[in-house]
Amino acid sequence: MAQNHSFDITTGVDLQEVDNAVNQATKEVAQRYDFKGTFCTLELDRNAGVIRLDADDDYRLKALYEILGAKLAKRGVPLKNVDAGEAEHGTLGRARQVVTLKQGISPEAAREIVKEVKGLKLKKCQIQIQGDELRVTAPDLDILQDVIAHLKASDFGVALSFGNYR
Repeated sequence: MAQNHSFDITTGVDLQEVDNAVNQATKEVAQRYDFKGTFCTLELDRNAGVIRLDADDDYRLKALYEILGAKLAKRGVPLKNVDAGEAEHGTLGRARQVVTLKQGISPEAAREIVKEVKGLKLKKCQIQIQGDELRVTAPDLDILQDVIAHLKASDFGVALSFGNYR
């Protein structure tokens, strides 16, 4: 009997790198001239997977988000997995924003990936949804390489990572 080879498709962010990026952004905000004398904060909630931005006005909120984005990119966090929510305006011109971190493949994206792989019509290639990840199996390693190359070229709204290749 032929052995099937497989790999897993997952997505997510490293929360320690996000924490480091938030700390670096907080230090930069404390040092920047345009933020002197203001009350602007960045706060990471690891359990909920969100970053809360709070600023004095809309201009500073946008600048705060740009600083955070630069620090996340520098730390190697995929920006496709960062979803900026709508800016909320409060009293006295204050502005807040919640940035959500995508952990795991959503069911809609998983169905889209399955449809894409099945559309390739590769011989004896199977794909299964296992919670928030996907497993692709095939009898030939070349088929798996073709699937990986095709998925890397496609855009599903999240940064895909391929692991557990055997």
